[in-house]
Amino acid sequence: MKKLILLTVIVLSQTAVFAQTTWKVDKAHARFQFTVTHMQVSDVEGNFKDFDATITASKPDFSDAKFDFTANAASINTGNDMRDGDLKSDHFFNVAVDPTITFTSTRIVKTSPNHYKLSGNLTMHGITKFVTFNLWYRGTILNPMSKANDAGFQLTGTVTRTEFNLGAMYPNAVLSDDVTIKADGEFAVAK
Repeated sequence: MKKLILLTVIVLSQTAVFAQTTWKVDKAHARFQFTVTHMQVSDVEGNFKDFDATITASKPDFSDAKFDFTANAASINTGNDMRDGDLKSDHFFNVAVDPTITFTSTRIVKTSPNHYKLSGNLTMHGITKFVTFNLWYRGTILNPMSKANDAGFQLTGTVTRTEFNLGAMYPNAVLSDDVTIKADGEFAVAK
């Protein structure tokens, strides 16, 4: 009987230790980008070069995952120095006052195999809004280089720029209110 109790305690303690795993983004294999329509006739793309993300989950299908994301707003890059300077100014991100963009998930809902609705709080330009994104869990593989598991994800969705007081002086005819977000990334277990 004592052996059974001891074995049960060991199994339960190991389950508690390994029940929750933290995954960290592999920045060499990740991208956080956006697209906005200019003058209703062309799309302008950009990205943030400096960002970090973690996932905490205890289920292998990530159906209980919590995502945390941070980006340095000053790392915005659209391939045009003048436009990037304007985006960093108080017209848009005001990076001198609000240098960080954050997203913390509060809910994940499975919609089909490997597809989810990921909801949470997005903060940009000092304003926090509840948003929902589409999340595709692309699978977990054994990385032949690191000999460790890598999990892949793609996040897509749309945010409304004027809800975050970004470029409020530009009407929708000049700069679309809808900004398309797309993030891709590989994640490895944090060490």
